[in-house]
Amino acid sequence: MNKQQGFTLIELIIVIVILGFLAVTALPKFIEVTDDARQASVEGVAGGFAAAVGLVRSQWEVDGKVSNNAGPNITTLEYDRVTVGLDGDIGYPTNRGTSNSQVTAMTRQDCKDVFDLILQSAPINTVNSNNAKDSRYYVQINAAGSNSPQCIYYLTNSLDTENLANLPGSEVPNGSITDGFSYFPATGQVTVF
Repeated sequence: MNKQQGFTLIELIIVIVILGFLAVTALPKFIEVTDDARQASVEGVAGGFAAAVGLVRSQWEVDGKVSNNAGPNITTLEYDRVTVGLDGDIGYPTNRGTSNSQVTAMTRQDCKDVFDLILQSAPINTVNSNNAKDSRYYVQINAAGSNSPQCIYYLTNSLDTENLANLPGSEVPNGSITDGFSYFPATGQVTVF
């Protein structure tokens, strides 16, 4: 006589219950991993950006702050083989160094230029809402032309890229939760949100 061997119905049910229990307890952890990874990515870029801002300002200090120690304040410097514009009174990066480099004159394009210039391999970023889907960061400015503008770098996969034209210059648009960081060129402060 041939005896068939296999799993009994009870054994199969026990295995399914165990797998279900594991799925219920482990699934929330895997869902949180995606959010944690996105936040860690932003924190890594923001940390590199903050370090680069500090290095540019340190170089400005080392160079003596003023031209020939008697002339006007230094408004550009060579950083990693590129010219970076900075506010000559405070020494923080503001633009490419091709026009007025005072903090009060900053534009969205200047915020993008600072991002591209001081990071050696900057993530793809844009100021154009039409290109946001193909970029890692969307650049905005809050209070352009004020005494203390704020550059805002949104992680694009945390935004509704269909409605970027309506995005206000603030860290948390329309009350939604987003990921990114901001840069205050008047103080050099970088803040992750």
